[in-house]
Amino acid sequence: MDALKQGTDALFILLGGIMVLAMHAGFAFLELGTVRKKNQVNALVKILVDFSVSTVVYFIVGYGVAYGTSFFVGAETLAQKNGYDLVKFFFLLTFAAAIPAIISGGIAERARFWPQLIATAVIVGLIYPTFEGVAWNGHFGVQAWIEARTGAAFHDFAGSVVVHAVGGWIALPAVLLLGARANRYRKDGGMSAHPPSSIPFLALGAWILCVGWFGFNVMSAQTIDKISGLVAVNSLMAMVGGTLAALVAGKNDPGFVHNGPLAGLVAVCAGSDLMHPLGALVVGGVAGGLFVVMFTLTQNRWKIDDVLGVWPLHGLCGTWGGLAAGIFGSTALGGLGGVSFTAQLIGTTLGVAWALLGGAVVYGILKLTLGLRLSQEEEYDGADLTVHRISATPDREVSW
Repeated sequence: MDALKQGTDALFILLGGIMVLAMHAGFAFLELGTVRKKNQVNALVKILVDFSVSTVVYFIVGYGVAYGTSFFVGAETLAQKNGYDLVKFFFLLTFAAAIPAIISGGIAERARFWPQLIATAVIVGLIYPTFEGVAWNGHFGVQAWIEARTGAAFHDFAGSVVVHAVGGWIALPAVLLLGARANRYRKDGGMSAHPPSSIPFLALGAWILCVGWFGFNVMSAQTIDKISGLVAVNSLMAMVGGTLAALVAGKNDPGFVHNGPLAGLVAVCAGSDLMHPLGALVVGGVAGGLFVVMFTLTQNRWKIDDVLGVWPLHGLCGTWGGLAAGIFGSTALGGLGGVSFTAQLIGTTLGVAWALLGGAVVYGILKLTLGLRLSQEEEYDGADLTVHRISATPDREVSW
């Protein structure tokens, strides 16, 4: 029976890893559909290459930083317990690799390719796993300190803060250091519209992300005996809450409608194992409305050219999710309890502060040394031709 459980647990978390791996296709198509046509190839290539760099760096460095585990042992040791430790690495890698995938959407259309890969290596190897280890592995005694003062540890079941808020807040200084896309904002105060290149591809990306998210959340249990149908239903309710709120607040705009469910899912991750489904519906609805309002403010009033709105979507909605776990996870609002709003506030604040600092340092150094941005001519031609020497839909065959 023990061998059967080990094999079942390995299969369970492996399937979760595959589902979250599929979410990276969602990131790719969401970005492809949102950017202009001349940057579609770059969107696809970036997500795949970022994932590949993330895998190598997290295997060699990042996983050890977070969990103190080294894979530099014999294969016989690695294969023990049906290789569960390896597939657990695979599962958690897909979370880590979501960080550069999130950042990619904010800096799209004008960021240089190779400096971003260097940023990916540093972020996935050091910045992200340091806070991951604090939140999920008790590093530096932070969780013990929070629990001693508030009566509960910081709770983030599936990464509203650890993954999404950290990714979104790392992206913010990167977006600010890069500056807006050429001709996005005029000197007279006007703006040039850069509408999505393909609503169908944008919608496809959103749907892939939504489906994969049930692996992201439910499989965060990590063993089959801890699986919770409550997590699945809460994820569903937050998803539809975000959709409906974005539909209303965004006045039927398809871009908002398809980002609304993502906002809801970002926000519910932290407390999806604690909330009542009606609480999850509210959390998702608030997140959907928050995304629409803050995306509009950042783009139109504050003139922050965050192309996919990753700071409002992941940074702010992830922050809301961390706090919401302390509100709707309480027994007073129908939750399971065992969580403290003060603990959530402290843990969320630490995550945001660490992400801002890490993003500012990494992208600040890269800007001063290698440079972050394509030249004016390269940006005008588009990253597809500049970096990859081919467009998404070549107009003619090249004859040799």
